[in-house]
Amino acid sequence: KDKRLEKMVNGCQTKAILDYLRAGGRGKGKAESTREEARKKKREKQQKKDSGDGEQDEVEEASKLLVKVLHVSENPAPLVVKVSPGIKDVRPFIVCCVLKGVNLKPGNALKRFLSAQTKLHEDICEKRTVATIATHDLQLIKAPLMYDVQPPDTLKITPLGRKEIKAKDLLRQLQLEAEEQRKQKKRQNVSGLHRYLQLLDGKDNYPCLVDAEGVVISFPPITNSEKTKIRKDTRDLFLEVTSDTSLQICKDVMDTLILKIAELNRSALENKEDSGSDNESDALCGPAALNPSQNTQPMVVEQVRVVDTDGNLKVLYPSKTDLSTVSSLLTVIR
Repeated sequence: KDKRLEKMVNGCQTKAILDYLRAGGRGKGKAESTREEARKKKREKQQKKDSGDGEQDEVEEASKLLVKVLHVSENPAPLVVKVSPGIKDVRPFIVCCVLKGVNLKPGNALKRFLSAQTKLHEDICEKRTVATIATHDLQLIKAPLMYDVQPPDTLKITPLGRKEIKAKDLLRQLQLEAEEQRKQKKRQNVSGLHRYLQLLDGKDNYPCLVDAEGVVISFPPITNSEKTKIRKDTRDLFLEVTSDTSLQICKDVMDTLILKIAELNRSALENKEDSGSDNESDALCGPAALNPSQNTQPMVVEQVRVVDTDGNLKVLYPSKTDLSTVSSLLTVIR
């Protein structure tokens, strides 16, 4: 029944016949084995190339940073942010996500991210006029969260580095400090939070993010709360971007923020920074370098749902279309 064996026997190819029989016959002779081996090597070579081990791809893939998205459906306890109806007239847009497994201990990582976040506020956020970034220690947040509005004389917050104060008193205090700065430096420009006071001019209510215990953890575009301040031992972050301009701007800023965190992590790994001494007072806000194990474990971004008071979905970040603005530098595992 084996035509090939018949031909080989008739041709008296003794060695070829023995090799063919040892291989099991039926097309498994030496020639076929050689071809199969060649195909196997070709497949392995292609797999190496596809996985970025090819010489050319290795350079391209090495320049990309890995991010894994944890979907709400895979998360046993996903964080949810509710939005009150009153926010639409004050600062309507908010995008949030959770970032797991950060390492803020190496060298001056915390300080470097703080300056990077300031730069993001200056550049892509256009001096906070189009969007504001806020970062929190996830472990210090009591969920669920409510994105709400409160009158200036009702809203209370413990600003970074300050004691608890009403929003209207905080703004008055900052205004006095700004005037003092101008007198001392004899120039019109002021620094720090004082530059953003005019963004709330004419507002009857102020936007705020409130936790399950009624504590205000964020007062955009002015400040975060001391309660959820990020420190060197923070491992998990809650990231928040708000805007009164557009939802897409919030998403673009969040994309850039996640990319910046990944870049700082790589920088920390490449420089192999030794543990340094960041003064904790420098840790006003913002995440920094990620866990050095990122070369084997990608950074994990957990989806966060923003819903209205009836539970209807308003925003889910990151969705399938998010993080596309930084796709040339970021590899996203969805």
